This record gives sequence, C-alpha cells and structure tokens, in this order.
Amino acid sequence: MNGAAPPAIAGRQQRAAAGGAPRCLPLRSAPAPPMAAGRRAPPEPGGGPVLLQGIFGAGPGPGAAACSLSLTARELQVRRAGGCPGGSAGPDAALRLADCVGSAAFPAAAAAACFSLVCYPLRGPRWGPPARQRLERTFRVSRGPDAEGNLRIAQAWSRRIRELAVPTVPAQDGDSYGVLPRPCHALVLLNPQSGSGRALDDFQAVVQPMLAEADIATTVFVTERPHHAHEKVRDEDLSQWDTLVVMSGDGLLFEVVNGLMERPDWKEAMKKPLCILPGGSGNALAASINYYAGYDHVAKKKLLTNCTFILCKGLYTQMDLVSLSTASGKRFFSFLGFGWGFISDVDIDSEKYRWLGSARFTLGTLQCLAKLRVYQGRLSYLPMATEQGSSPAPRDPHAPVTNGHIPQPAGTEAPGSLPPDSLLVPLGQPVPAHWTVVPEEEFVLVYAIYQSHLGTNLLMAPAARLHDGCIHLFYMKAGISRVTLLKLFLAMSRGTHLDLNCPHLCYVPVRAFRLEPRVAAGIMTVDGEALACEPVQGQVHARLCRVLSGS
Repeated sequence: MNGAAPPAIAGRQQRAAAGGAPRCLPLRSAPAPPMAAGRRAPPEPGGGPVLLQGIFGAGPGPGAAACSLSLTARELQVRRAGGCPGGSAGPDAALRLADCVGSAAFPAAAAAACFSLVCYPLRGPRWGPPARQRLERTFRVSRGPDAEGNLRIAQAWSRRIRELAVPTVPAQDGDSYGVLPRPCHALVLLNPQSGSGRALDDFQAVVQPMLAEADIATTVFVTERPHHAHEKVRDEDLSQWDTLVVMSGDGLLFEVVNGLMERPDWKEAMKKPLCILPGGSGNALAASINYYAGYDHVAKKKLLTNCTFILCKGLYTQMDLVSLSTASGKRFFSFLGFGWGFISDVDIDSEKYRWLGSARFTLGTLQCLAKLRVYQGRLSYLPMATEQGSSPAPRDPHAPVTNGHIPQPAGTEAPGSLPPDSLLVPLGQPVPAHWTVVPEEEFVLVYAIYQSHLGTNLLMAPAARLHDGCIHLFYMKAGISRVTLLKLFLAMSRGTHLDLNCPHLCYVPVRAFRLEPRVAAGIMTVDGEALACEPVQGQVHARLCRVLSGS
C-alpha cells in the first residue's frame, strides 16, 4: 500500500513539478536572489531585511484583488495594494515561515502562473490550548502575456519560500541535529489495531495530506501480526527511505527499535531518523516530543497534527536508549521506560478495554486501586552524581558483561557488535560497592522512565529530555493509602506529583539500575510491553538513535 496524496493535492504537486521544484537546502547555503526592483529593500519591523517583494493577485482567479508581498527570512508579509512595503504601520497579514510546510508553483489560465504556500499556525480557541490549523494562501503572477516568464517568477518565490521554511539547525549543539531532505521518502509502519482501531483512518484523513504538502512520499506497511514490524525493519533494505515513521502506540516503536538493533549494520541503521505518530492508547513518546517542542498539552487529533507537523518540518535529533538485560538471558533496547508493580498492572490489566482509547487507563487505575498489591524485591541503582564523579568499577572480580560476554575496551568491539553494558556486572553477582541499595524491600511500584510522559495525560518526569543521559527512577514504598496514591496520579497529570512531598514516593536520577524480585509475582513491562517477572538490570546508552523532535 503506497501513500498517495488526495486528488487536489496530487494535482497541485503535478503542476508544480512542471516547474522543477528543487531539493530544499539549509539556510546557510542558500544564496539570496536579487531583489525584483534591483536593490535591497530596507529592514522590515519584526521580520528582518526584505529578500523578495512584488505585487500579485491575492488569489488564483484573474479577478483577485492586488496585494503587495514582502518576503523576509522569517515571514511572508501581505499588504493591500497601495500600502507602503517599507512603512511602519506593519503588514495586514504575516505568514510565519516557521509554520510553513510546503510551497508550489503552477501555471494558471490566461498565461498567468500561481504560487501557493501551506502553513499550520497555532490558533487558540476562547477556551483550551491553541491547536495547529491549516492555512493555504495562493498568489497570482500575471505580468503580461509571457506565460513562461510568469511561471519563472512564481517558481522563484516558491523556491525561496521552501528554502527559508527549512528549520535552522541549533548552533549550540549542531552535531546532534539534522534536517530531512526534500523530496523525502518515508516508510510508514502502521498497526491498524492499535488504540481504538482508528490508526489507518486517521493516517489517511490527517497525516497523508500534510505529508503530500511537505513533499514527503510514503510507503505504508500495515502490520498483520505481532513482531511483523520487527521482522520488516530487521530484514529490509532501508536505503530507499529517509525516515521510518511509526503510526501506532509505543509498543510498535519498541518492535522497530529492537528490529534495527538486530541488524548486522545496526550502527548505520540507527542513523535513520525515527518518527512517532500517535495511534495507540498511551502515546507516551508522542506526548513527550510534543512537550519538548514547547507545545501546550493536547491529545487525540490535535496531538497527531502537532506530531505530523514536526515530521513535515523535518528537524531531528539524537535520543538515548536503555539496554535491559534479564536473568533468562534476554536483552532489549528501550526508549520509554521499564516498570514493575502498580503502573505495569494498570497498563496490562486494562488491555481488555483497548477500545476505550486512553480512557482505558482511568478505568484500569480504579480497578488496580481497589486491589492494591505490594511486591517484594531488592532495588539498586547507580546515581548520576556518583557515576560522573567516580572512576570505573574494577574489572576483577566484577567484570562488566553484555549478554554473558566480557566486553572489549571502548573502540575495540568487533564490527556489528552491540554496545557493551560497561556499568553493569552479571546479575548473579552483587552490585558494585559504589552503587546504592534501597533499604526497603516492599514496593507498590518501581518505574524507570527516560521520557517526560508516561502517557498522553501523565507528565511523570518533567525534567527529562531526549538525550540527557539519564534514567529517571521512581519507586513507591509500601504503606501508602489508596487516597494518597490517587492524589499522586491526579497531580501527575500536571507534573506536580513531587510537589506533594509524599514520603512513600522517591525519585532519583540514575545511570543504571537493578531490580531483583523475591518471587516471580507481578507484571513487568518495557515500553508498555509485558515481560516475565525476573531479575532485570539496565543502563543508559547516550544518543544511540535519532528521532524527529521539532526542537
């Protein structure tokens, strides 16, 4: 199934293709074209120097009123004809290029030509957070009977708008960021059964039109069974795509990450930027990226629109992964979190209410509160401060291992070998002396999270970032009342749960941790997927993959 643009968008793109739309280039490498009047215009208030200006029809039809356009590095300023481009009154409208996802040029009737741009500005209702709403503006070029000349002018404006709309790579950390090319080819992995079962419909209605406007072509792979996406990315030649897009819940991205890590060329494969589009129930990573981008909290289709807009803009950065090893010899790479106890109970026990969407977690929380359980085990961790300020643990007798093998010194690993867990010792041995062992051994929950959000409406770790090199470890000691536990989760919707200073809830930033249940009781989860209850340990691996981020 190949993603095709809707007829109206496809037709506009075909007309634009006749004008030879080029690949977008970074701002620093794009030469400024000469001014239409042959001289540089004066600075514009709030928009910077004018790069292009002209008078065009304010619409595609021949009877459209004339308007004056001024293009700066940050916006397209629109004034009624007769207004002064360099005046101090300001434009009648200013279209921010940061909100622009695409522009096209195409021929029009009567030897004219048009250029259009599509933006998704944030617009706020009288109540509730602002949301991105589609805005398309088309301008008509008709300077005499020269059809080719008119089209060249429209193409020049459209090309310059696309160039200026490319996000600027942050200068302070440029090595960590990149921008998708244009045109762009994306492999979309979609689970039609995730969440309430509307992922495919939402993709066709919301996502596909936006991607077509941004010159992103899609190949859609619809999963038919568990591990289908895992096998696809593990075995497929990925060179034909610029990005891998997951339209589902967090569980499908977990499959994709671990499928990529099983490839012989995993180091190269993990350079392929990943993108998450919320199509499940929890959508924790999508909510986290929305939060990191500085957007207000939104859910459902508003969150989907925000995440699709981030994909359209194409800015990506690096993301930490956590390596998890179990006593039975399994190893996973996790992007979201590992849990045991109450939170995992809610996640898995509420699966039967998947048709409710995110409301399943509310119902699951109430049910798990009614039968609140206590779990026994030993929790140990390596605090951030200790690890950063100490020398490495001695290799003998507690040599760090990866899947039972002693890792080689940094830089000497065999080609294709996975990154070694150099902070960990075998699960059968005591943790190193510089680790902290929690004295309590009865817990309501343990949760190690590496993103800000545990779900769309749960801001668990407000300080978390995509590549902060940190595991945010939460654990709740036994003895907490049901009322207090409910208050904590209500506060977590605002990220203020730690402000309650509950003595049963503990939080510590760590680099590595180990959990050893006393008995095989309780549910363990990794990125929302169930695991057998057994001893497990993990450590963070900094900047191991790339993800579309928006900031």
